[in-house]
Amino acid sequence: MGEEVKIVEKKEVPSGVIMLYGFPDVGLVGVIAASHLISELKNMDEVAYMDSKLLPPLIVLHEGLPHSPIRIFGNHDILLAVSETAIPADTIYPLMNALIDWGKSKNVRMMISLSGIPIQERQDAQELKVFAAASSSEVLKVVKEKGIEILNEGYMVGPQAIMLQRCARLGLPALTLLAQCFPNYPDPEAAAEVLKELANITGIKVDVSKLLEKGEEIRLRARDVMKRTQQELTKMKKTQEYDIPLYVA
Repeated sequence: MGEEVKIVEKKEVPSGVIMLYGFPDVGLVGVIAASHLISELKNMDEVAYMDSKLLPPLIVLHEGLPHSPIRIFGNHDILLAVSETAIPADTIYPLMNALIDWGKSKNVRMMISLSGIPIQERQDAQELKVFAAASSSEVLKVVKEKGIEILNEGYMVGPQAIMLQRCARLGLPALTLLAQCFPNYPDPEAAAEVLKELANITGIKVDVSKLLEKGEEIRLRARDVMKRTQQELTKMKKTQEYDIPLYVA
């Protein structure tokens, strides 16, 4: 993990569970979905947090008390890593690698990143599709059996890209779920769709009706984080996800 990034454990951490990631990205799909999971699932306590000088010099205040912007929540079923601030592009590798290695040390059986995939004319979309990419053909087979469409060709940039690449190298089952979303506008509806497919794969179910009812409130609260996230995504060359890759056999 290295001295530059530490995962500080506050409570007993469950072993052998699924580890989820909700990080700022297009549409803030992962962050919104993660926040909803924390509020809806039972016994989701903060079990650990990230401590690193690589993070911006800030804290997050909840009920007047300080918290790290990157925290890990858990119960007997899942671990959930969530960031409440945009992750600087030049720190994303060591931060994500530290989280993945820590999760591996807890014998997580699968890692799943919740994210979005931007589409043009999002405002006219009647139904939002959810796509999947995985660390191995075995995981892809499970996804296909659940009826989820595979993202067969393309580029992926950001936290979920690092997660898939490192997990593939470590032989750890990993999956990214990407809901169609606005490129630069908080999208609670897309978060609701990604949570539905999460339930389809893992059985972790939450009621998404509140998420949809509070859509406008969520958009207003998240707009500043979205703005900062956009700046970091530009540095990560996020726009390359629109490109069509040159296929080399």
